[in-house]
Amino acid sequence: MSLEERIREVNKRIEQACLRSGRSAEDVNIVAVTKYVSTAMVDKVLASGLKHVGENRWQNAQEKWNALGNRGTWHFIGHLQTNKVKDVIGKFEYIHSLDRMSLAKEMEKCAAAHGLVVKTFLQVNVSGEESKYGMAPAEAAAFLEEIQKFTHIRVIGLMTMAPFEDRPEDTRIVFRDLRELRDDLNRRGVTKEPLTELSMGMSNDFEVAIEEGATWVRLGSILVGKEEGE
Repeated sequence: MSLEERIREVNKRIEQACLRSGRSAEDVNIVAVTKYVSTAMVDKVLASGLKHVGENRWQNAQEKWNALGNRGTWHFIGHLQTNKVKDVIGKFEYIHSLDRMSLAKEMEKCAAAHGLVVKTFLQVNVSGEESKYGMAPAEAAAFLEEIQKFTHIRVIGLMTMAPFEDRPEDTRIVFRDLRELRDDLNRRGVTKEPLTELSMGMSNDFEVAIEEGATWVRLGSILVGKEEGE
């Protein structure tokens, strides 16, 4: 399938998932995960009308951003090392992987130096897998309360990664738990502004994530593939 055909197929599946759950497809944003493809493919992705690009590592993203950073909106979706924050702030409008206080402090310092407010997601390890980053759900409220004093970080929602399952339906509880955590944090008024966003769902399970309230889905192989070029 061509890139355009894959985009049409993904959009159709998003619309169907929204119909099943009584949502509007306009409320679901696609982040095209381009970590496995070339700069030329990222150029095609942006030319196709997709607006959001996601990268996991600055080392892999640097060439692409240098060539195409003035096009589209860039998301940093991987684990962010504290010593790489200076490379990312000012280039990536969204950071999906805030998961510890040392990272928050460095993000605040670098964003202040740039005169920016960075939109970020709090990464929560809902499944409890040791191999995954993110804080435990029980730690989220206290962490969010602590970083309310930071003026250059704006937490807009929560992010999680579900375990890879042969049956996508088996991931539903993870996505539901993240949505319920967000709703509970909002009821408790933990943040100055309500948390509106949920970054959850990847190529294997994005339809279930949408049915459970995802507002951002991170799609790589199903959308742009893994091979260099097209």
